[in-house]
Amino acid sequence: MALTKADILFIRSLVDRRERAEAHLFVAEGAKLIEELCGSGLAVRRIYATASVTPAMIDHEVIEISSKEMERISQLKTPTPFLALIGIPRRTLRIADLTDRLTLALDDVQDPGNLGTIIRLADWFGIRDIVCSPHTVDCFNPKVVQATMGAIARVRVHYTELPAFLNKADAAGLPRYGTFLEGENIYQSALPSAGIVVMGNEGNGISASVAAQLSHRLFIPPYPADAQTSESLNVATATAIICSEFRRRL
Repeated sequence: MALTKADILFIRSLVDRRERAEAHLFVAEGAKLIEELCGSGLAVRRIYATASVTPAMIDHEVIEISSKEMERISQLKTPTPFLALIGIPRRTLRIADLTDRLTLALDDVQDPGNLGTIIRLADWFGIRDIVCSPHTVDCFNPKVVQATMGAIARVRVHYTELPAFLNKADAAGLPRYGTFLEGENIYQSALPSAGIVVMGNEGNGISASVAAQLSHRLFIPPYPADAQTSESLNVATATAIICSEFRRRL
């Protein structure tokens, strides 16, 4: 089945956040990723595959297209033989659902690779929800989706104004942590099993309006403490350290 020009333009348009939101669709590429999404409960709207591959691993109708057509619709520099259109799930965020668990919040994280890695980390450490500021990169950006390696199917990502969200978390009795270059040494801090952990923007850290809503400031110390070292950690790397330390205390 040959793709029409309109088909190609529509699929390529999904690289844009507004187009994804309007169509309620995102793009996933690669056999392993699509296989995970097919078994996740997300709505798989369409799967395209080049005619030279056998889609035995995917329990879904597959539309065969040419390699040249795949190159035209793929968002990757080196296209894979599989591309799928997946329905964007509708998520509901309620503070009452978060009171017994650890939750991540992201304050204007901009890099798709960082967000994808953080979603994958959340999946690894059993964190089911990530709450993002409106200016955080869209979790259904094709680069983010690829970087999650399928974790996007299991981690719920929400977008809302963080100061208001954290204020509600405070009223619900949830501790709110943030990472700063000045704060309490995380390895010497008492860390609970439930709470909100905020990670900041790659260049500017946590904004003042969000910082004002936090109850605890944490610091990941360098080693040795008096050594000359890098100015800061990559946000995804810092998230991995933070999540590991919180989980180690259970």
